[in-house]
Amino acid sequence: MTPLVNGARRPTDREYADMGRSGRVTLSDVAKASGVSRATVSFVLNDDPRQTISGATRERVLEAARDLGYVPHGIARALREGSSRIVVLNVDWGIEGNFSRSYVRGLDEELAQHDHVLLVRHGHAAPEATQKILDTIVPRAVFRLGEVYMRGHGPIEEDWDNGFAANAALQIGHLAERGHRRIAMAMPDHDFPLTEARLGFTRETARRLDLPPLERLVVPRPREAGAVAVEAFLAAHPEVTALAAFDDDIALRSLTALRDLGVRVPEDMAVMGFDETEYGSLSTPALTTVHIDAEVLGRIAARGALGIDTEGLAPVPARVVVRASV
Repeated sequence: MTPLVNGARRPTDREYADMGRSGRVTLSDVAKASGVSRATVSFVLNDDPRQTISGATRERVLEAARDLGYVPHGIARALREGSSRIVVLNVDWGIEGNFSRSYVRGLDEELAQHDHVLLVRHGHAAPEATQKILDTIVPRAVFRLGEVYMRGHGPIEEDWDNGFAANAALQIGHLAERGHRRIAMAMPDHDFPLTEARLGFTRETARRLDLPPLERLVVPRPREAGAVAVEAFLAAHPEVTALAAFDDDIALRSLTALRDLGVRVPEDMAVMGFDETEYGSLSTPALTTVHIDAEVLGRIAARGALGIDTEGLAPVPARVVVRASV
């Protein structure tokens, strides 16, 4: 005789083995193990409020599910709920600093707390590829990091207090406070999603601080090309005393080019990065930069996607990391 547990027949070792060999554990397996119907198992595991199920039966089903290692079938649940418990985040190339890392961390942790999973896709998100994701996994929400960064951070007055505009202004303001009036924006050699917005904010900052219009310097790859570009720029604009880089990567390219040309940093030219990476602390001189912590923004986005109140969550202001390059 197979022993009874809480009134239900406990499956034999052979039956448990057969469940494992058949692939993933199903609702039918849990029903057999707990001695109830498949429908009852579904009601318990989905915590259906419309069903009245005794505490003993509920515990028996949950125990069987734990013992068998039952994992809900995502596609079936997506059909039932109208979407899966997956949120997709598209991250474009070139958005790889502390903002991106902290935003993903906050989004991932907040989703996990509410039984959802984050899928991060790197690179250009073509509409066709995104549609395939929608058709295949029916995600709860789809974000694009650049759009999330900009949403609600347009060039209007209140956004200069805390947002993308404020972060851009922090870099230019730090250089101006240290006596630099002729500043150039060191830019990548191809456009990123935030390039034009960033230029707009920095130019508006210069206007507000009564600085001359910012010059624009493109610092290309490889190293030799960067040095040629910087040399030509300095010859054409000898009045410039500081470079405000698009990000830490461009700042490090600029530092390398200036060193190759024999230009001293910060004595002859100040260089300031943006969106701190660890590499800036390892350069010579160490890179002054702007640190942006977006973890709270990730949590806010997660709660927004799930329809959860975001009260009590507020973005953390960016800050200047002072090192030796300014």
